[in-house]
Formats: sequence, C-alpha cells, structure tokens
Amino acid sequence: MKFIKSIYLKPKFYWILVIVAVISILGHFIPFLFPAARLLLLLFLVCLALDIFILYREKKGITASRKCPEKLSNGDENTILILIENNYSLSTQTDVIDELPVQFQKRDFLYSFQLKPGEEKQINYEVRPTARGEYHFGFLNVFVASFLGLIKRRYKIEAEQMLPCYPSFMQMRQYELLAISNRLSDYGVKRIRRIGHQMEFDQIREYVKGDDYRTINWKATARKSQIMVNQYQDEKSQPVYCLIDTGRSMKMPFDGLTLLDYAINTSLVISNTAVIKHDKAGVICFGKNINAHVPADGRRTQIRKIMEVLYNQKTNYPEPNYELLHNSARRLLRNRSLLILFTNFESLDSMKRQLPYLQGLAKDHLLILVFFTNTEIKEITKKPAKSIEDIYIKTIGEKFIYDKKLIAKELEKYGIHAILSKPKDLTTNTLNKYLEFKSRGLI
Repeated sequence: MKFIKSIYLKPKFYWILVIVAVISILGHFIPFLFPAARLLLLLFLVCLALDIFILYREKKGITASRKCPEKLSNGDENTILILIENNYSLSTQTDVIDELPVQFQKRDFLYSFQLKPGEEKQINYEVRPTARGEYHFGFLNVFVASFLGLIKRRYKIEAEQMLPCYPSFMQMRQYELLAISNRLSDYGVKRIRRIGHQMEFDQIREYVKGDDYRTINWKATARKSQIMVNQYQDEKSQPVYCLIDTGRSMKMPFDGLTLLDYAINTSLVISNTAVIKHDKAGVICFGKNINAHVPADGRRTQIRKIMEVLYNQKTNYPEPNYELLHNSARRLLRNRSLLILFTNFESLDSMKRQLPYLQGLAKDHLLILVFFTNTEIKEITKKPAKSIEDIYIKTIGEKFIYDKKLIAKELEKYGIHAILSKPKDLTTNTLNKYLEFKSRGLI
C-alpha cells in the first residue's frame, strides 16, 4: 500500500494509454492495426516495469533535509535552506515541495531541476513572517522521475519542526553593528553634535590629534611640559523605559505588520542601544491592565529578558488604561527615567482625555510620546479627485492628517515631546530622539 501511494503517474503515461486505446479501437475496423496495438501495449508495460525498477531499486535514491534558524525574526526576510542529494546512478528530474506554515498562505511552492548522479543541490528561499508566535513546518516532499518519464516516485521526508517567531532581532543586530562601527548615519540616524560636556570627570591624559582644544588642562600642561587634556565620560546607567500600548488602536496593520509589532521591534532596538550606551533598559506593556513589566537593567542578559516578554504580547480590544499606567509608573519607577510611550491617537479629543495622565508622567520623568501617521490616508489624499465623493474623501483624509499634526503641537505645548512617524521609519526616528536627548545631557 505504501509502495502504491508513492507512485505518481506523469502526463506522458496517460497520453501513451490514449494512443494504445485509439489504435486498439481502430484495429476492429482495420485488422492489421490490432497486432500493432498489442505490441505497443506490451512495449509500454515493459517500459513501465523498467521505470519502476529504476526508481525503486534504491531504497534511498534521494536524501533531503531542511536547515532553519533557531528562531524567525518578525517582519524580516529569513533564509531557509534545503539540501537534496541524488544517490541514483543516473540523472533524475526532481521536484521539491516544502510544507510551509499556514501563516504564509503559500500554495505554489515548487522547485524543479535536473540532478546528475551523486550531485548535491542546495535550495535557498526566504520567508517573511508578519506575526509573532509558533510556525510549524511540515514534511519535505520530493518527486523523482527517470529519463523514461512515465511515473514519479514520491519521497516523503520527515522534517517537521516548530520555529518560534520573535521580535525583529535582525533589525536589532543591524543597528547594534552600525552603532559599534559608528555608521548609524547609513540608516538615517543623525550625527548630533554634543553640547558641552557631561559633568562626570574621568582622568587627565596626554593630548592626541582630534581632541577638543577646550579640554586642555593648562596647569597639568605647565607641570608636564606637554599638552595634557581632561577626559570626561558620559553619565551612565540612566533608566530608559519603553511603554507599549497593547490596546485596539495598535491592531491597525501596515505592510503586513500591526502597529504593535512596529512598536515592539523598535523597543527592542532602543533597549539594545541603551545597554550599548551604558544605560539601563526596561519595558512596561499595558492595556486594560499592566501586561508585563521588566525593571530597567544595564546587563547584556537584559535584552534576552525583554525579547522573551515582547514575544508574548498581543493586542486586545479594550481601551488602554492610562490612569493605571500613571499610578503604576509612580509605584514601580523610583528614579527619574526616559519614558518612550508607543501608542496611537486618531483624534485630538482622544488625546485630551488622556492628557492629565500624560502630564503626570512628564512631571516625574522625561516623556516621549510616539504615535503613527496613517500612510494609507496620505496616499488617498495625493490622488486627483474626479467626483464629489472623491473630494469628500480627500477632505476627510486631510482632516485626519491635520489632526495628527495638531496632536503633536498640543503635546509639545504641555512639555511632552512627540514623535509623529510613518510605521516604516519608526525605529530611525525614535533612535534619533534618544541619541539627541543623550547628547544634550537630558538623561
């Protein structure tokens, strides 16, 4: 039974059967065609038996395996590798079908190629997950045909595995490498001139080319008879918290990812950069309740803790409780901290309802409120209006865009720093603001 299930008939098989049947029917009217039909049928059966023998004489004519990363990075292209080896002593026509996780909704996965005897083939393909969670890969199905091409043998290779999809650690590593190599400007992160010096004195050392002449210590220079400079170090270990709204407004999708996913990916980058800059990184996720709290810490193991917490966050439908956030911040955050609040206000009225709690947070901490511009509405307003309905839609769209800008202005008026960003530019814009505050000595 297993043998029969592994046989797949090719179109050539059916065409030959049709030809034999037609010649057999004509043989009833033209007698000399009937022996030709019998001979053709016999030849066909011999070729079929030979094809089966060729494909099934090797127990493992084809070996295959799938190599995957330990985890997938949300919103990024993740590379999957399939290795195929031909153990037959002849060339084969090979088709590979991988059973991808249902989340990708990909029904046309097929790779076809020729394999020479003993040849190995490597297939690389990329998948882009757009939701955190578990992704289950199924069997590898390999279909092999010989030069006769009458049937295919199916190899069902057990390669089932589950890959967890985490917040975008690829993006985090990208920014980490750029920060270490001092190339953040390649991704649009601005080089911000440091204003003055931090007050934390480190040591006096010899002058080297490139040092700021304003740091020259004239008394030490006179004593040593060579130029000496004061060296200062940045203030360290400032708490940086990412506050992430998991309410219904963060469920809105852009380019496959929800606003919550954009906020989570950016929070991971900011937290990692903060640790690199010797600050302490922490996270609070809130909705109707406080869903998660990771106290600020500057150790490298902190990023792993934050990633594990962010992995499990989901949007919910109730409105976020800003009063609870304010009260929890007063209870949990003992020191003045930089708070980066990721949320989304669609109207000025919805922001004003939460303004007293935002002012309370800004009073005790340095607060940056990050919210999103609706890029789809912006695209609609750019299209030419061809009817009264189009004019009405454009007018409403422009009002939405204006309200967003008004929210940012209103927040600034109350001493709350605001970032209005496109979802795709969120990481760069937020990182710029953090580095700006760092350089100005505000944190």
